This record gives sequence, structure tokens and C-alpha cells, in this order.
Amino acid sequence: MILLAGLVALLGQTGCKQAREQKEEPEKYIATTPVRMDTSFVKQYVSQIRSVRNIEIRAQEKGYLEAIYVDEGRFVKAGQLLFRIMPKIYEAELQKAEAEVKVAEIELDNTRALVQKNVVSKNEQAMAQAKLDQAKAQMTLAKLHLSFTEIRAPFDGTIDRIPKKLGSLIDEGELLTSLSDNSQMFAYFNVSEPEYLDYQTNTKNRGNSKVSLLLANNKPLAYKGDVETIESEFDSETGNIAFRARFPNPERLLKNGETGKVMMTVPFRGALIIPQKATYEIQDKIYVFVIDNNHVVHSRNITIAGRLPDLYVVEKGLETNDKILLEGVQKVKDDDKVAFEFKKPEEVLSRLRLKAE
Repeated sequence: MILLAGLVALLGQTGCKQAREQKEEPEKYIATTPVRMDTSFVKQYVSQIRSVRNIEIRAQEKGYLEAIYVDEGRFVKAGQLLFRIMPKIYEAELQKAEAEVKVAEIELDNTRALVQKNVVSKNEQAMAQAKLDQAKAQMTLAKLHLSFTEIRAPFDGTIDRIPKKLGSLIDEGELLTSLSDNSQMFAYFNVSEPEYLDYQTNTKNRGNSKVSLLLANNKPLAYKGDVETIESEFDSETGNIAFRARFPNPERLLKNGETGKVMMTVPFRGALIIPQKATYEIQDKIYVFVIDNNHVVHSRNITIAGRLPDLYVVEKGLETNDKILLEGVQKVKDDDKVAFEFKKPEEVLSRLRLKAE
């Protein structure tokens, strides 16, 4: 009986020991390595959106605002009448100028007749002709001043705010409104000097001239744009240079003064790629766990050159032969010894998004 009890106790101790050993068996993680491949990523640039044409419409004559023919925010056609400054004074000046032309014409006819009779010299006729020319010039100027009392749209566009109301006394040069041609829009965005040099000289890895526009509501514009020009000088304070992209705007969704983000697809040839889930962040710095030959993990800071939906393009900090922890980065600590299963990077990446969307 005593022998039987001892045997049971021994078996019990053996079972507990095996259970503890099974419980203490370390968790196995997944590891992989970086891989070099051709890919692309989307880079975003904050942009200012401007109309292809946006002008201030100002009064060219002084007077009372007699009529307003448009409303704020309305679309107008080229040549359409927008405002009228009270024209009475300018009409009177035109009538006066027309009368002076008639007087000068009569004087010239009389002088010409006297010249034919040798009563006066040809110099008198030349003086009369000069007076007529002067009177006609004054009449042309009076017509021009009168025409300035009618303000018309120089091109098709949308009317902005109208600060003056009917009956307001308008000074010469005073702002009446602004006019924007929003049929197409410019998006201006700043690019750093290294990026500019890469774009201009490295045509193999340059960004695509076709770009997208992300609006303030985080929705993309339905139409692609074209990078068509670069400014001539760098900003001495920021070290950036402005690029300009042109976007179609048939629905007039975009307005002058909006903001957005230009999204340029930039190719990477021979980029060093790792999955984003293999990384973790501390104070805006990105780290991975590198596994050494003794299966011990060491944290390493890496520099990111670009971001894809599921991947990072690594600029420095890793090589293709470095084993990195793919899963469990939130569970292990620096200098922990880990058990892992290695998976080829091609197998890992086959389930991830490798291109810019």
C-alpha cells in the first residue's frame, strides 16, 4: 500500500514537471529579411489652388455707381455688362468735343477757301488742320472716358464679392469685384532642393508628371493634373522651389484660394523594402528588432525614405542580410532571446500591397 502511494506521488510530480516545461516553452515568432525591389510610392505636397485667371475689376472713372447688372458668385460671359458709373458728365464732355470738331472743320474749310484765293498763307491752313486734328483727338478721348463708365467682363468667369452698393461714390481705381476663370486650376506646391535636383536630373527615378489632387475633405479630385512648370528661383528662407500643376475643373468644384495636397507617384528602383508591421515607433523615430546569430533581438533605428500602404522604403539602418522580427515586436524587449520561424520576404510580401495606389 505504501509502495503504491509512493508510485502515485512520483507519477504526479513527473506530470507537473512536464506541464511546467511545456508551459515555459518560449513562444515562437515569425522573422524575415528586407528585400530589394522596384516599386513606387505616393508623396504628398501641400498646395495652394489658384484660378488660371483671377483679376481685380476696378473703376476707371470717378462717379456714382448707377447700376449693378450681376450678383456675387454668378457666372458671366466675356463682354457682359457688369457695372455702370453715372455717365452724364462724360456724355456732356463728348458732346462738347463733338461740337469743337465741327467748329474746327468749318474753320478749316474757310481757311482752305482763303488759301485758294491767296488771301492767307498755307501756314494758316496747316494751323487750321492741326486744330481739327486736336479736336478729333479730344473727341476720341471723350468717347473713351464715356466707355469707361460701362464695366464689362474681359473673359468668361465667376464674380466674387461686390463690396460697393448702388449709389456709392466710386473713385478712379476703386475695387468693384474680382473675376475668376475657374475652367482650369493651378496647384502650386513647394519642393525641396534635393527633390528638385532628382526630378530634373534623375529621369529614371523622377516623379510622374501626372499628379492627383487630394481635397480638404480627404477625397481626391476626379481628374488628373499635369506638372507643367517650375519657378525660376528658390525661396531663400525655406530652400524650396515652387512647382505648378494644372487641373481641369469642368464642374467648377475648385475655387480660387482653396488648399489641397498634390499627390505625386515617385518610382523607386532597387528600393530596400520591409513590412510596416515589423516596425514600432518611439518619439517619432522608427525601430525594428534585428535578430543576431544567437537568436537575441536588438532594437535598431531606421530611416524611412518612403511609405506604401503596407510597406516602408528604408533609406538607411538595414541591409538585405539582416534578420528582422516580423511578428511580436510589441511582446519582446531589447536583448531578449527568441525562438522564431523564418519566412522568405517574397512569401511575406505576396500578401501585401507593393505599389502606390
